[in-house]
Amino acid sequence: MGTIAYESTNHIATLTIKSPPANALSSALLKDIAEKLDEIEKDGTIKAIILKGEGKFFSAGADIKEFTSLQNASDYESLSREGQKLFDRIEYFSIPVIAVIHGAVLGGGLELAMACHIRIVTENTKMGLPELSLGIIPGFAGTQRLPQYVGTAKAYEMILTGEPISGREAHKLGLANHVFEEETVFTEAMKLAEKIASKSKPTINRIMKLIPYAKAEHFAEGSKMEAKAFGEIFGSEDAKEGIQAFIEKRKPNFQDK
Repeated sequence: MGTIAYESTNHIATLTIKSPPANALSSALLKDIAEKLDEIEKDGTIKAIILKGEGKFFSAGADIKEFTSLQNASDYESLSREGQKLFDRIEYFSIPVIAVIHGAVLGGGLELAMACHIRIVTENTKMGLPELSLGIIPGFAGTQRLPQYVGTAKAYEMILTGEPISGREAHKLGLANHVFEEETVFTEAMKLAEKIASKSKPTINRIMKLIPYAKAEHFAEGSKMEAKAFGEIFGSEDAKEGIQAFIEKRKPNFQDK
């Protein structure tokens, strides 16, 4: 059974993450997203994509338990690079992707949302990169994308403290385009998608190629450095302690090693 539901109507595709209870970003889910993007490209009629999560969360983060199956730094670095590759594909996709976010969007979930072109959130959404609380670091280009939306100073604060921000604050900072009540957020996102889908597909595709050129010139280099650091950090004693503490639902006892 797949982790992504796909439906389309009137040139709009809706992708729904269905991986309860937290919609954690497992390798299987990431693969399913890639396959759905392939399907959308082959379709040729889609002009806008909505990405949302089923249940209580958009995505509460990466599948931490899956991390424990990896053996060495190169495995973790490869995992980081694969995630970055997919999220880069989303950011450079020829069709706009609208993330409709409710509940928790943390860690890898926020990194996925930041790769999307437009983010619509609910007021009670919690958005953050809490990886340092587990003794690890963001690995899907979170250190590179977050400063572009909230500014360098706020990115330092969010990543170093691990504290999430609300949907309302995300909107004020520019991390979210719009904020709505949970009961209406999907309807409002569909209205936006319909406005986009009313435009000519060739003009949409051209804009999707042009805007990414405004990205900071060192983004790719920074992402490579993040992947390398992601691999190195996972070999540390604190990373092992942090992940084990997360699995055991207790506070980690870091030794700064």
